Amino acid sequence: MQETKHIVTIEQKKFLTVSAVESVVAFSEAKIVLALQGNVKMTVVGTGLKITGFSKSTGAFTAEGTVVGVSYGGKSFVSRLFK
Repeated sequence: MQETKHIVTIEQKKFLTVSAVESVVAFSEAKIVLALQGNVKMTVVGTGLKITGFSKSTGAFTAEGTVVGVSYGGKSFVSRLFK
């Protein structure tokens, strides 16, 4: 069984890029919930969030706004990085 690679990039807390995205579960200006390959959920919390691109065929996802936290598979890690 091949392991799925998820690559999450956040540039200057403003630009978000995620790979291996299967679908956008929910979105608003304050929260985006993504379903990733391998049955993993990812939640992005922030302000002024806006989806700028999503390709279901390639799994590429991009968004803009102010990112204040990310929960990946139920574990929050970005909030600790931005302190």
